[in-house]
Order: sequence, then structure tokens, then C-alpha cells
Amino acid sequence: MADEKHDANKNPGTEGAPAGRTPRPRSASPRPRSGAASRAEAAAPAAAPSAAPRRTLTDLRSLRSGGEAAPAAAEGAPREAKRDAKGRSYGTGRRKNAIARVWVMPGAGKITVNGREFTTYFARPVLRMMINQPLTAAQRATEVDIWCTVVGGGLSGQAGAVRHGISRALCNFEPSLRPVLKSGGFLTRDARVVERKKYGKHKARRSTQFSKR
Repeated sequence: MADEKHDANKNPGTEGAPAGRTPRPRSASPRPRSGAASRAEAAAPAAAPSAAPRRTLTDLRSLRSGGEAAPAAAEGAPREAKRDAKGRSYGTGRRKNAIARVWVMPGAGKITVNGREFTTYFARPVLRMMINQPLTAAQRATEVDIWCTVVGGGLSGQAGAVRHGISRALCNFEPSLRPVLKSGGFLTRDARVVERKKYGKHKARRSTQFSKR
């Protein structure tokens, strides 16, 4: 009996355990509740964050290139003049349904359209003004001769095509004129065309007269 009491006092947690099973020993300190644990963590001083290295644009470029920072992009190479063996430069112009093929060459300001003087081919002053616009903007009206052929469309479309072709040919003849001509809008292809006629209507928008009775 004394031995049994001694064993019970030695292992108090083994009382009432079924025979043949080893009981789990009790923990020395009780497990804190979840609320208490969260409060303890909040009360604990936060660890100082590690100082992250600063990233600059130079660092990012070096990481992307895999080494030192990539050098600045070289400026675009200057354009070269495109002239044939006779010293002429070519340009194609388009407007509405008209297509103009223009050659620019050194001269005194003579303009020939389809084998005729341009003042004879384009009798309206406004059309002649359109053709002279790029030459006036580039200040080359008396320094080059122009020979061109134009087909398709009417006189207004042909004048616009010739102007477009002269502008492009001048850029090939003297690339330094490109900023002046581009700022004036002479190098932009005018895509405006007449709106097509709709079936059931007289024209593109004109409808038949509406009658109530």
C-alpha cells in the first residue's frame, strides 16, 4: 500500500488512466488564450525595419542591362539627300483620286505640269497659290525647277496632289527643309474624300421631301 501511494504521489497525472495506455503528461505552464497572445504581440516592441537600398533610375537601368547604366541613345543620323545621276529628286503626291509624280532639280523656278506651263494648266489663281505654298515656305521658289505628271481626279485634287508631291520631293532634294515643311502641314496626306451616295437618297445626306399627306 505504501508503494502504491508513493507511485500516485510521484505521478499525479496518471490517476484514472486505463491500463496499457501511456497518459500524456500535463504541460508545466498553461497555454495562453488566443486573445491574450495577440495582445502580447501587440504590446511587444516592433522590430526596426531593415533599411532597404534606394533605387534610382540609374540603378534600374543598370539592372535591366545587366551591368553599368546603358549610355544615352545616340541622336538620329542626319538624313541624306536622294538624287539621281542628273541631280533630280523624286516625290509622289496624292489628293482625293489624283496622283502626281514630281521631280525637283536645280533651276530658276520653272514649273511644268503634264508638259504645259503650270499657269496654263491651272488657270484659277487659288490652285496656283496652292502649288506655290511649299516653295514659298521653304524659300526655294526661284532656286529649283519642277517637272511633274498628274492623273486622276479634277483640277482641285490634282493641284493638291502636285503640292504634296513637291513637298516630298523637296525633302529628298534638301533634307534640312523637312522641319519647315512638316510644321506647315505640307507633308501630311490629306485623306478627305467625298462621302458616298446612299441608296434611297438623292445624295450622301439629301433625302426625298417628306409629305404628311
